[in-house]
Amino acid sequence: VSTQSTGSSGINAEYGLDRLLIIATTPYTERDTKQILSIRCEEEDVEMSEEAMLVLTKIGRETSLRYAIQLITCANLVCRKRNGTEVSVDDIKRVYSLFLDETRSSQYLKEYQQEFMFNEVNEKADRPMEVS
Repeated sequence: VSTQSTGSSGINAEYGLDRLLIIATTPYTERDTKQILSIRCEEEDVEMSEEAMLVLTKIGRETSLRYAIQLITCANLVCRKRNGTEVSVDDIKRVYSLFLDETRSSQYLKEYQQEFMFNEVNEKADRPMEVS
């Protein structure tokens, strides 16, 4: 096999990419997201109200499924702390306000970048060095 030969994909045949199967994927629907979150609640023995599940589903669709799944455990801990038996919308709101998703975290860092220590390092580098 010559190193110059290419497959039907236009990629060098030595890589074997001409034998790969391309599978198209689509984003999860709202129903899929809710079902995945419900299964996760069952696995973690978390009782959640229907309203709280709808809020969590919305969060999962707008941020990420991983983030929404991580909120389940945190919301359950908040629920236990208040001696509740079922995670409520207020529990979801509480943990949503405590733990930032990627987008809100990036936005926070941009907004308050002047307040962080690493910003002082850049300011010092811009000043001329004093010589005694």
